Amino acid sequence: MINLPKFLKEDDPETPKLALPLLALRDIVVFPHMVAPLFVGRSKSVNALSEAMNNDKRIFLATQRKAAIDNPNEKDINRVGTIANVLQLLRLPDGTVKALIEGKTRASITRFVKHKDFFQVEVEPVAETEISPAESEALVRSINKSFDEYANINKNISKDLVKSVGSISDPSKLVDTMAAHFSFKIQDKQELLETISLEKRLSLLLSLIKMEIDIFKMDERIKSRVKEQMEKTQKNYYLNEQMRAIKKEIGTEDDHSDELMELEKRIKRKRMSKEGAGKVRQEFKKLKMMTPMSAEATVVRGYIDWLISLPWFERKKVRRDLVEADKILEEDHYGLKKPKERILEYLAVQCLVKKIRGPILCFVGPPGVGKTSLAKSVSRATGRKFVRLSLGGVRDEAEIRGHRRTYIGAMPGKIIQSLKKVGVNNPVFCLDEVDKMSMDFRGDPSAALLEVLDPEQNYSFNDHYLDVDYDLSDILFITTANTLPEIPLPLQDRMEIIRLPGYAEYEKYHIAKDFLISKQIKMNGLEGKNVQFSKNAVLTIVRRYTRESGVRNLEREISSICRKIAREVLKNKEANAFKVTANSIQKYLGPPRFKQHQIEQEDQVGAVTGLAWTQVGGELLSIETLIMTGKGSLTMTGKLGDVMKESAQAAVSYVRSRAEILAIDLKFYKKSDIHIHIPEGAIPKDGPSAGISMCTSLVSALTKRPVRHDIAMTGEITLRGRVLTIGGLKEKILAAHRGGVKKIIIPKENEKDLKDIPATVLKAIEIVLVEHMDEVLPHALILEEGDALFKEHDIPFEMMVKDIDQDQRGALS
Repeated sequence: MINLPKFLKEDDPETPKLALPLLALRDIVVFPHMVAPLFVGRSKSVNALSEAMNNDKRIFLATQRKAAIDNPNEKDINRVGTIANVLQLLRLPDGTVKALIEGKTRASITRFVKHKDFFQVEVEPVAETEISPAESEALVRSINKSFDEYANINKNISKDLVKSVGSISDPSKLVDTMAAHFSFKIQDKQELLETISLEKRLSLLLSLIKMEIDIFKMDERIKSRVKEQMEKTQKNYYLNEQMRAIKKEIGTEDDHSDELMELEKRIKRKRMSKEGAGKVRQEFKKLKMMTPMSAEATVVRGYIDWLISLPWFERKKVRRDLVEADKILEEDHYGLKKPKERILEYLAVQCLVKKIRGPILCFVGPPGVGKTSLAKSVSRATGRKFVRLSLGGVRDEAEIRGHRRTYIGAMPGKIIQSLKKVGVNNPVFCLDEVDKMSMDFRGDPSAALLEVLDPEQNYSFNDHYLDVDYDLSDILFITTANTLPEIPLPLQDRMEIIRLPGYAEYEKYHIAKDFLISKQIKMNGLEGKNVQFSKNAVLTIVRRYTRESGVRNLEREISSICRKIAREVLKNKEANAFKVTANSIQKYLGPPRFKQHQIEQEDQVGAVTGLAWTQVGGELLSIETLIMTGKGSLTMTGKLGDVMKESAQAAVSYVRSRAEILAIDLKFYKKSDIHIHIPEGAIPKDGPSAGISMCTSLVSALTKRPVRHDIAMTGEITLRGRVLTIGGLKEKILAAHRGGVKKIIIPKENEKDLKDIPATVLKAIEIVLVEHMDEVLPHALILEEGDALFKEHDIPFEMMVKDIDQDQRGALS
């Protein structure tokens, strides 16, 4: 019972409520009839205890919902707690307080009263519901019986406590007393405190005690099991040590007979080549004769393990369905027609021939065009397992062929190690970055690859460590490289070279639309958010934010946009639709990083648009020539390489030889200084393909005839004016198309390469095939009827503005 309550207002017509200081508890629930010591350190809690001691020593105890909170507010404190008396208060030297409290009755908080020094609350006692005597007696007996059972298995419960609890006749007091002596969870104790119905409280306590008994028994079983296992382990160790000591004493060998028997069974079960099986039997015979603790025995055992763990005849069934294989290749990659055709050809031959030696394919192309991922796609299309070996930076021949067993720590080469790892003898084996190998005093790894990649020899590949022939002919080898000149010629001769050129702009758009955007939306958690990229947005990223042949940077930029959209989703959770347009790209990616090369807007004298090939695709190349009064010096600027300078000198020599026909002063090379410049001087430039471009620029500057602004050209020039073949035609034409060029002049010998150009590009651009420089000038220069150029030689004007055949070129000569 609560004696002498202190009311807020004596004349309050409502039910009187008790005003008490509040002490927030952590990790403890105080029940009525419970005496417990509390250590208090928080200032509000100390002030609350002081307030209680200064008045009637009553205080309200309530447990925090989360013990980790140091400064709880009203929401962090449970509403139901216990009214308690402070029996003793002791202030400690460190400023904390030790209090002895006794719980009196349940109560609930009706409201918090503002106080700056401590929590003060209005509380009202909680009246519990009645319960029938019979039901109460039954539940009390069950609880006492369960408590006795718990006390029997838990030696920490004293007999005096059992007797004391058994003597309690009040069911409510029994529940509160027992709950205080069990290590229930704080949430369970709080639930017991908050349960008003005595029947439910008794039932809840009974279930908690039974659960505690089950947990204690389970814990004991686990401890017993662990103890038995430890005793058994120690016993086995002791017996083994005794056996070893006895054998040592009587002079017999500790020969690990069981281990040798198991190894012999594995050798008999393993299917190997005749040479390999003979080698294993020979080594096993030596092993049985050796002392097991010797270093040589360890080496022999490791060697036998390697031989019997290799997949000598384990093969994975190869898919022979061409339609399914074609479908898989198309699903994984856009374009790449030639490599796909070659893989399907291989599968077709395999369907007709039982045994076919694996082809050696070499994918050559700039970074990011999908060489390695295409190799993975080939393994999926053919149903083979995939294994990849990176050769970048490899400079030791032993990395390929292995070390001889005479060396400490010797191991097989990476080829054999990879086969053991993959577990089959016919995987797709990708030798990545084959052009990045180097050599030093330890040997040349590219020379070691000659045997691996030769279909006529690799059926008997001999690893230095194994020292037996191993058949690699069922493996489908695929190598990848960025540039072909870095690969030694003998190695090139053993491989079928398949070039993967850089992707065109429209190809990058399709790759982004069909593969990259959906992949990045999924990876950035934007599925179901209706994220869309417009066509112009993707093209803007390609043109202004990436400069590459592949699509790696394109994927990074798309990923960057998706990450920023993910951030917007979290900020505005109601937004479900995001449209990325060309105008919003700068919002996500910032200012454009690259300038898009475009043709000149006006016809100019001495300014020609050439075409260049780079590692990241084709580029438009501006070439400018100025003629100044001087002494005949030739200046070339723009960080030009030796080959390009020689092309410029050849162009000058050609113009000198044709000066009369071109109506140029025959002594221009003595009276004038010539300056040829190619802008973007910080970028190195080299190669002979700008020969006709520099020659046209020179003729234009000398004759004062402007060059058509919508025309571009590429081709090597000789002293006699012949136009020779060039490389990288596809990339150059795609760059011209991207830059707005309407007509392109290319060497006649490059006509065969036009089949690789997309039809949509060829429809938009006029291609002019030339064999001689005389055919270039009429197309490039702007000439009018009656122009003095070529007039002395009676060359018809019509001949200057149309494609010129062989006979017409002879007439010009």
